[in-house]
Amino acid sequence: MALLRSIATVGGYTMISRVLGFARDILIAAILGAGPVADAFFVAFKLPNFFRRLFAEGAFNAAFVPLFSRRLEGEGFEPARRFAAEVLAVMVTGLFLFVTVLQIAMPIAMLAMAPGFRDDPEKFELAVALARITFPYLLFISLVSHLGGVLNSLGRFAAAAATPIILNLCLIAALLLATPFLPTAGHALAWGVTGGGIAQFLWMIAACRRAGMHFALPRPRLTPGVRRLLRLMLPGAVGAGVVQINLMIDIVIASLLPTGAVSFLYYADRVNQLPLGVVGVAVGTALLPLLSRQLRGGEEAAASASMNRALEFSLLLTVPGAAALVVIAGPVIVTLFERGAFGAGESAATAAALAAYAIGLPAYVLVKVLGPGFFAREDTATPVKVAIGAVIVNVTLNLLLMGPLAHVGIALATAIAAWLNAGALALILRRRGHLALDARLKRSLPRIAAAAAAMATGLWGGMVVLAPLLADGLAAQALALAALVTGGLVLYFGCAIAFGAVGRDDLKRLLLRRRPPAGA
Repeated sequence: MALLRSIATVGGYTMISRVLGFARDILIAAILGAGPVADAFFVAFKLPNFFRRLFAEGAFNAAFVPLFSRRLEGEGFEPARRFAAEVLAVMVTGLFLFVTVLQIAMPIAMLAMAPGFRDDPEKFELAVALARITFPYLLFISLVSHLGGVLNSLGRFAAAAATPIILNLCLIAALLLATPFLPTAGHALAWGVTGGGIAQFLWMIAACRRAGMHFALPRPRLTPGVRRLLRLMLPGAVGAGVVQINLMIDIVIASLLPTGAVSFLYYADRVNQLPLGVVGVAVGTALLPLLSRQLRGGEEAAASASMNRALEFSLLLTVPGAAALVVIAGPVIVTLFERGAFGAGESAATAAALAAYAIGLPAYVLVKVLGPGFFAREDTATPVKVAIGAVIVNVTLNLLLMGPLAHVGIALATAIAAWLNAGALALILRRRGHLALDARLKRSLPRIAAAAAAMATGLWGGMVVLAPLLADGLAAQALALAALVTGGLVLYFGCAIAFGAVGRDDLKRLLLRRRPPAGA
């Protein structure tokens, strides 16, 4: 199935990136721990990433891909290329101005981003300095997102999916090689971020040229096509980026808590992002251009089938992922991060946040899957109404839970808001007749839940048996964690097959899929 092959392509490269990301974060935890420099860097890194995920990867792709696909299908390659070039010219101009203004106003932006840092002037000044170094990354990574949308619409997913690998390599190199020559390791990481953005942009330019997309920038003009894109983008900035808005709110409120809260949430979110990135981002990236083409061709039945299979595939992997992260959050964090400046106290605090975030994991992914049901129909306004409600719930729960649960309450609030967001999107699509669960999905859902419950029980028992190894040195901990993960996978998929949640042939096609064509 083309959808599964595209998902596997994006997911495979994302998995490589996440593994390198773990290596990066292990180094950061060992060198920076969860102290003031770590807090300052994570906030500085979060600022350009927030705008990237909110506008570039969220609203922009949701609006651009259907418009570009329409031109590609209806008018041909050259009109589509001209439209992409017009958008690129406006993006370069607008982003340059935006980055320049934020560089000047960075102290004000930092007050909004991390108001709690005001009580520690040294940490506040460091965060401002690091943010000024990292913020140009927004310009380059937004252009990368645009070029990635072009390639994805052409059915070429590999180049865009591989770009995060470049960033992680740049960050690891900066941390290891530049730290001795700069004031702090945070400065090295900040320069690595901007350098990584430049490298990713050059990579994507080369990939577009290989695909025949040569861009000579025209004079930036608000053509009818660009104005249509902007009209679709503005409301979609909230709808498509609700998860990022909620995570940003987490950071703002966490800055009001004692030092370390920002770092605990960062490390926990990084682990939680593995299944979210591999499954959620992969499915959403592959599904949007496919739905756009099917709906443009009047293939409503095919679009419905694609949505059902995307939902089934996502839940098949994220429900057990959530259950596993809740049960074995402690061993995962201890094995990955507890060394150097990152001690047992930091591990316990981060593991508690990870378990809370993981409760919302299927919902985070469902939002990625359900969003294209609106975006492919060029409806970016409806998700905004849902997003506003989710943000209000998140803020309210943050304020209610941060007192008794500290940073764990912040993570839990985000998970609850994500479930409300996903549920509302699904209900609206169903009422409009755009989402109807087919017999296969209805049959699979309770069986997936039962298999995940059996796996969670097995993991809990495995932790009891392996407790001596989990309390030993790094090698023993890694061996025990590998045994838990492997055993959990075998138990889950064994139960999934036995319960009828997935067929042996489906599993075989998933695991032994044909390699996609080069450049796909």
